Amino acid sequence: MSVWELLAEPMSYDFMLRALAATVVAAVTCAVLSCWLVLIGWSLMGDAVAHAVLPGVVLAYLLGVPFALGAVVFGILAVALIGGLRETSLVKEDAAIGIVFTTLFALGLVLVSVVPSQTDLNHIVFGNLLGISPADLAQIVLLGALVVIALVLKRRDFTLYAFDPTHAHALGLSPRLLGAALLGLLALTAVVALQTVGVILVVAMLIIPGATARMLTDRFSRMLFIAPAVSTGCAVFGLYTSYYLDTASGPMVVLAQGAAFTLTYLVAPRHGLLTRLRRNRRRRYAREPAEPASHR
Repeated sequence: MSVWELLAEPMSYDFMLRALAATVVAAVTCAVLSCWLVLIGWSLMGDAVAHAVLPGVVLAYLLGVPFALGAVVFGILAVALIGGLRETSLVKEDAAIGIVFTTLFALGLVLVSVVPSQTDLNHIVFGNLLGISPADLAQIVLLGALVVIALVLKRRDFTLYAFDPTHAHALGLSPRLLGAALLGLLALTAVVALQTVGVILVVAMLIIPGATARMLTDRFSRMLFIAPAVSTGCAVFGLYTSYYLDTASGPMVVLAQGAAFTLTYLVAPRHGLLTRLRRNRRRRYAREPAEPASHR
């Protein structure tokens, strides 16, 4: 079988075409946002919001309203609960995040198990990349486009907020409003990704691309191109691999991203582990005194 046949065969099926489009859109959307999440240090917050939207999505399905509405409401609720618990008790932020997101996630699992439904809501938890319908794809594309457009248009304000909120405030920007906007976009992004990889693995797509790009460059503007490129490549590779190995598609996409980060961590030109080891060895050799010449 030729390379062209290997590439063309999976795309002869409509469900694979929809899966490819959905996973690419989700990969790009998550990767762009992940650059700010990694820069700000919101990995735990991303995990919390990604899990906390589950009950909102289930309730939205029950009420017949868009998934995005329920996700945003519960994403904002999770952030408010975390902030309130942190400010009104002795519980620190990491503990507050753990308490809130696990409780809301458990509520979502309970709702999934008891809500009567003609469709299997477990795909929200575990993902169902190959079962995406045309309506699901349209929602993913629409929400993904809204998130990316908002991030691109406000990239300078978000970047300034990430680097120096005090300076952003001095320039007339509202750090609290910018933070709330990022959290709202995070909730929408979770909806984009949960239909591809599920709630459990959303956090991987929200963190790994930005972390990989950070290992490759020190310039944030370049991260915004590297992260989506790496994430898209991993999405396509993971989807094709899952087809030929007959494995779960969503987890394979995340596994490909994890492999890309591991490779980058080892061999990145400036910040890779092997590169740092070679650099340290050269410095150590440079500091060692030369051996004295032997006397006859």
